[in-house]
Amino acid sequence: MELSQSTTLILASTSKYRRALLERLAIPFSCADPKTAETAYENEAPEALARRLGDEKALAISTMYPNAIVIGSDQVAALSEKLIGKPGSVPAAEAQLRLCSGQAVHFFTAVSFARNGHVVAQRCVPTTVRFRELSAAEIADYVQREQPLDCAGSFRWEGLGICLFTSLESDDPTALEGLPLIATCDELRKLGINPLKTTI
Repeated sequence: MELSQSTTLILASTSKYRRALLERLAIPFSCADPKTAETAYENEAPEALARRLGDEKALAISTMYPNAIVIGSDQVAALSEKLIGKPGSVPAAEAQLRLCSGQAVHFFTAVSFARNGHVVAQRCVPTTVRFRELSAAEIADYVQREQPLDCAGSFRWEGLGICLFTSLESDDPTALEGLPLIATCDELRKLGINPLKTTI
């Protein structure tokens, strides 16, 4: 995607979920694909992985548009340190939910801000989702109805997925959707972009 060098704010993501979240702030921004590999290093902890990938995504675009503030974000889910990715298929989604049934799954959602080829701020918001004991019929019904095949953990909490939980613990529920807006607003204000002003 070709962006103007005068672009002020860029979201380094092709995620429709992150784009929709940032649009809630009513700040003009553009999107660009950072084209970064999302593979974990050997023995890399889930939170460290999320933070590193957020940095890498922001920096990949910042080097091309040094005058812009670039937001990079990544979310990593883990069950007892075992990474849980996007299922990609119905059988994989059902298998993930069977694994998560009755368990606590930890999500780490990192957001990084880069300018002039340097990371200038970074935050990571943890969320703990505790799942109900789920029957095979409930799992099959949920996956068939909501098709959460592009979501880590195989659910959309902002939709029917909320029925899968006994509790959700987080300082910022938008983190579970893929971009922690409270942390994002806080850091943007520090960088001179206030969502509560009509212009930036």
